[in-house]
Amino acid sequence: MSMTDPIADFLTRVRNATMRRHPTVECDGSKIKAQVANILKKEGFITDWRSFKNERGHQRMEVQLKYDGQGASAIRGMKRVSTPGLRRHEGYRDLRPVYSGQGIAIVTTSAGVMTDFDCRERKVGGEVICYIW
Repeated sequence: MSMTDPIADFLTRVRNATMRRHPTVECDGSKIKAQVANILKKEGFITDWRSFKNERGHQRMEVQLKYDGQGASAIRGMKRVSTPGLRRHEGYRDLRPVYSGQGIAIVTTSAGVMTDFDCRERKVGGEVICYIW
């Protein structure tokens, strides 16, 4: 069985792990997931992540989730925007702040994967991967 939307799978695994208060979550690795994980770390939603190969030589990644002193996750919500069946592209002028600036949109552009704030700053648009708040 092939997976039709690996990014949605990654987001779902992270969402489910935060709801169950797991310290880490493991999933298949890819370049786009690594770039999304880098943004999540830079924006303070996760503690860290690492990429490794399992015993069969397949690329995997482990994400260390971030919680506050009361045990609440730094990630309050995630939403997949662009899917394989319906791609959502927006120009930088159309990218609105997520949750009044409390969250971020992760956008893949010709200049790489970046946040909505970086897109507006660099004046580049692209495919909106997801919202995280």
